[in-house]
Amino acid sequence: MEDYNKIIESLSIRFVKARNINILEPVTVENNYDIENTLFIVNKGSIRFGKEKEEIFKDDILFVPGGKQVSISYGSNDGDYLSKDAFLSTREKYFESFALNNGNGEMEETYSYVSFEAKAFDSVNFFASLDIPAFKIGKNSRIAELIRGVNGEVTSNAPGKDRIVKLMTEELVIELIRFILKQGMFVEQFATNSSYFKDPRLIDIFTFIKENLSSDLSNKVLANVANVSEDYVGQYFKMLTGINPQDYIEYQRMEEAVKLLRTSKKSIREIGKDVGYKDTAYFCRRFKMMFGIPAGKMRRRETLIQV
Repeated sequence: MEDYNKIIESLSIRFVKARNINILEPVTVENNYDIENTLFIVNKGSIRFGKEKEEIFKDDILFVPGGKQVSISYGSNDGDYLSKDAFLSTREKYFESFALNNGNGEMEETYSYVSFEAKAFDSVNFFASLDIPAFKIGKNSRIAELIRGVNGEVTSNAPGKDRIVKLMTEELVIELIRFILKQGMFVEQFATNSSYFKDPRLIDIFTFIKENLSSDLSNKVLANVANVSEDYVGQYFKMLTGINPQDYIEYQRMEEAVKLLRTSKKSIREIGKDVGYKDTAYFCRRFKMMFGIPAGKMRRRETLIQV
């Protein structure tokens, strides 16, 4: 239990967004993907997810870890099947957002969600590092209360709402981890994480990568950071994390690229260079391969009505 407390204490948790969504028409997004973690709760109707189309109903909760592609069907009936790219271009046809305090009595199918980051030592996407799939939580009164509470604060004009949202999001993440531990889920993944978060050399590598995304991050450079041989550093990193260092670095670079696309006015060329890609065309190819949409469309989606 002490190890789990250390993991929780290491997390930097950041609220990203929250919405209440009215489903106008049923739709399946076949390769739903985002860098943030998302908790969904069904208010009315149902949502299905995964290859088996597991269904969640009223007051059920679904967790989708950041960095995981998953098929999600919004609505009880069969509808259009779209790629993430196609959905982003037409989503106003399927979704509209609403404020909880306006009521949803006339709406047939609605859900609410909260998206957030949770990074260990401000470097490692915690839930992505567990390498776990999307999963159904079912009915959980505390998590449900927090999801709806965050949404209520976001759509209010109350003083101090940003502080409340921050605190509630932190509690939401802790309650999620408590649920996972109480249910005995992903025991091996948690044990692995608790081990490698104790290794100061690995934490040094994580920190160095985060602070030097635009620079040379070859295995030779990482070996010097960890004070191990170049031949061993890849094996060492994979042994502790389950992935090789270059795959981890690419994920970190792409995660930062998404943030820059959403929050800056830099050109795609500049963003690619900022995250370590000298060849813009190669950056764009890798970006689309990872996220399923072009970098330009990722930027344009942020200019649309947020749902």
